[in-house]
Amino acid sequence: MPAAKPSAQAKSAPGKSNLSKMLKFDVQNYHKVRELFDLPTLSPLVGKANKSAPAPGLQLTLLKELDVIIGVDEVGRGCLAGPVVSAAVLLPLTRLHPSLLKSLSELDDSKKLKADVRERISDVVRASCPYAIGMATPREIDEINILQASLLSMRRAIAALSEQVGIQKALVLVDGNKQIKEMPFAQLTVIKGDSKSASIAAASVVAKVHRDSLMRELALQYPVYGFDSHKGYPSISHRKAIAAHGHCDEHRLSFRLLAEVEEELEDAGLELEQV
Repeated sequence: MPAAKPSAQAKSAPGKSNLSKMLKFDVQNYHKVRELFDLPTLSPLVGKANKSAPAPGLQLTLLKELDVIIGVDEVGRGCLAGPVVSAAVLLPLTRLHPSLLKSLSELDDSKKLKADVRERISDVVRASCPYAIGMATPREIDEINILQASLLSMRRAIAALSEQVGIQKALVLVDGNKQIKEMPFAQLTVIKGDSKSASIAAASVVAKVHRDSLMRELALQYPVYGFDSHKGYPSISHRKAIAAHGHCDEHRLSFRLLAEVEEELEDAGLELEQV
């Protein structure tokens, strides 16, 4: 039994260390550009849990005192079906209540987290922080291409969050290397930001959980495609379902829907029925 306690401590330490590192990344980048963009000064230093801060759930009454760093990220770019979904999240970085720090200790890039961990963290973020969702439909993706649709969904998420909380100035940390056009706020692009920035990581988790839920709903509407299992990504089972049943309104017609199945069947000496 004595050996179990150090093991548990060792297991939890990396998560807390990573969270602290991501929080500091956000604040340090904010300070680097604050004067350039005439942004407000941040108050208490991140990393020191503010025991006088209110418990999670009361954040909307504090917006004038909170820092305004918004993280934004999208999910679903590589899918064959469904919308591309973005989330914008305003973490109270410099006024984190100890209970919120503990609840977010496993925060990371959504792709690195198990589904149950993502859902738990998403629940915490949505209950404790201002956030908003933005989407671009499959038809919009076909019309303007997936990159522009992803940026459009990000802009919609930020606009919805801005309207919700009424902020005038903010620094938006954008995952990736492309800036968002027609943005009213200062922005910094961060390559692999969902692994570096707490704000972007929180957005990636919220967006991923939201989109997965949407795809489960679409699975009920279009049961033959298995959207609840592959979430619209180009799995072999998804390609085969398209080959057997054709596409539906949720498929992105500008994508090569049948490419992998065609190649695999050709290699096996079989033919694919045209749809």
